[in-house]
Amino acid sequence: MKLDKSDFSEWYNAITKEAGLCDLRYGIKGFVVFMPWSVMTMNRMFGMMEREVERTGHVPALFPALIPEHYFMKEEDHVEGFVPEVFWVTQAGNNPLEEKYGMRPTSETAMYSMYALWIHGHTDLPFKLYQRCQVWRYETKATKPFIRSREFYWIEAHNCFATREDAMNQVREDMGMTENVIHQQYCIPFLFFKRPQWDKFAGAENTFAADTLMPDGRTLQLPSTHMLGQNFSRAFGIKFTDEDGEEKHVWQTCYGPAISRIYAALISIHGDDKGLVLPFRLAPVQVVIVPIFRDETRDMVLKECRKLKESLSEDFAVKIDDSNNTPGYKFNYWEMKGVPVRLEVGPRDIEKNEAVLVRRDTGEKASARTEELKGKILEAAESMRQNLKKKADEWFSTKTSLAKDMDGLEKEIEQNGFVRVPFCSDGLEAKECADALKEKHHANVRGSLFGSDEKPEGEKCVACGKDATIYLYVARQY
Repeated sequence: MKLDKSDFSEWYNAITKEAGLCDLRYGIKGFVVFMPWSVMTMNRMFGMMEREVERTGHVPALFPALIPEHYFMKEEDHVEGFVPEVFWVTQAGNNPLEEKYGMRPTSETAMYSMYALWIHGHTDLPFKLYQRCQVWRYETKATKPFIRSREFYWIEAHNCFATREDAMNQVREDMGMTENVIHQQYCIPFLFFKRPQWDKFAGAENTFAADTLMPDGRTLQLPSTHMLGQNFSRAFGIKFTDEDGEEKHVWQTCYGPAISRIYAALISIHGDDKGLVLPFRLAPVQVVIVPIFRDETRDMVLKECRKLKESLSEDFAVKIDDSNNTPGYKFNYWEMKGVPVRLEVGPRDIEKNEAVLVRRDTGEKASARTEELKGKILEAAESMRQNLKKKADEWFSTKTSLAKDMDGLEKEIEQNGFVRVPFCSDGLEAKECADALKEKHHANVRGSLFGSDEKPEGEKCVACGKDATIYLYVARQY
């Protein structure tokens, strides 16, 4: 298989098929069968994120996938934002339902109806719950496996607090979890934006989201975290009695790492012309042993390889490729699948009580004594994590530019990922300016950089020419 990542769209289509990541032949548009090689990695991704979520005090639950229609109707903005995307169940067997049920596009309305029954006093707060589940949205844009589909898999955390300050601290904690797992462990770089008011989560006061870039320069949203304020607690009657005996509505946040979409970023950012490059801790097979033999040494080499696999399997996910394919074919195949470490074992290696260790990320080869292999593999695993992160960060750091007018934006948007522009506002009154950018340049306003207090001085809005009050970032998106 010939891969060329410079043509990212073709590369992506080829690798998802050839590496056995998904099958598009299911009979409903936008619904994809995720195959074992991708699911095993996503399970590891889920595990890392769930451990981080639980480390910060969240506990797991599972809520029904069907949501009664009248639940959706309780929060006006949420209704307007999500109902057009909902898949509806209107019949059970041969019986029409008295009330239609929505397949959850997100779980605020499902969870908060129960939160109102569970939360009563200040001792019930903070209340931090999460679930791992799939959601369904009638996505009307072009679908692409993992990147954008009508069914995806995620974690959603929904929290309640006594004060606004506590809720905002949770938003910052969500950002910290994103950094700890998605950047440090998945090695995916991103920028955290405060979304403009016209692009916030339906029903939220403010939305903050981590955006990465794909190799073609288009942005992909990773986790978002939402400051819900008291909009949903008022709609659903989620109240607590404080220490003074006064009844108050809780303050809420929610956080949603979409693992199946983050997987798209993982394979795209780290992959190369040979195929996938997977971080060691996320690989379904971490170490592949390739026996090198002639007919007369086959049994002896395979016996030693099995002994090696048995000793390493206590610590790593190990596979022996004992197929009848040539060593060169095996090398190419497992490189395409992204296996981080390859061990080559032949008669001469066995005589010296060694194996040849090959890294997928750099192609470096080194001989190591058998008794030292565990330590050498652990060293390689950490070195690979650091190398993948460094390489991705360095590339990502070159993908932001500046533009002060429409002509400059047109030039920069073709060459870079994020373009920082002066803008009149990030409030609803500036939506027409954002629409003008989208119409002319097919680019979307992603928001202001969270934590930055830099303000334009003497600059004009790139779209309308009014005095600029804020810098916003623009990019083409998936």
